[in-house]
Amino acid sequence: MDQSKESILQKLVEMSVSIGETAKDLVILGDGNTSAYISNESFYVKASGSQLNNIGADGFTEVFFKPVLDILKRESISDAELKSEFANARVDPAGKHPSIETVFHAIALSDCDAKFVAHTHPISINSIMCSMDARKALSGHLFSESALYLGPEPIIIDYADPGLPIARSLIYEIKKYQQKWGQQPRVFYLMNHGMVALGQSAKEAENITAMAVKSARILLGTYQMGGPRFISEEDVKRIVTRPDEEFRRKLANK
Repeated sequence: MDQSKESILQKLVEMSVSIGETAKDLVILGDGNTSAYISNESFYVKASGSQLNNIGADGFTEVFFKPVLDILKRESISDAELKSEFANARVDPAGKHPSIETVFHAIALSDCDAKFVAHTHPISINSIMCSMDARKALSGHLFSESALYLGPEPIIIDYADPGLPIARSLIYEIKKYQQKWGQQPRVFYLMNHGMVALGQSAKEAENITAMAVKSARILLGTYQMGGPRFISEEDVKRIVTRPDEEFRRKLANK
């Protein structure tokens, strides 16, 4: 059954406030942004300047998918032109200006079939993403729940200017992932930036974020004891294809 726009917005607000809690160390000040799918026509995205820890319904802007995704067809665009395109994409012309990351939210909600997206800058994860060996550190799973909730492997995007450059890199990596695994990615890691969780529900986006943070904390700890010992690729494939484990994951994400 389709959810009402009011219900979707309420869940988006609740998720955003939850991940914005200061004690969780996921965002600080104006860090991070969130979004939610409404229909094939439009989605909600955090308005520029809003803070997740105290955001309300008025901290989000409804924008149309098509004009946002059409921006990707342009070979180049200035900051002023991008701001104008975002303004024209608003469903309510008087609505607040959408986040600079609106394009990658549109991609995640359309190309990856996500319903809720949470982009955060967790301290534990950025300790890895800002390191010389980030890709090597994220090249495997340390425990089965990590593979189950985050998917067989993450998408890792090299550092790019926030906004359109990140979005362009993301499209290429998504296609590679879909061809390799035959499923949608659940998490993106952005070098020197943060992470993005893609959920079929607001709860799943939160769960993915929490599991990624747990994994990062354990990973950092392993470097004090000789380095990470990843579980085998066969074990990863086994855990992500077991029906009982998939049932457990879906139950937790409701």
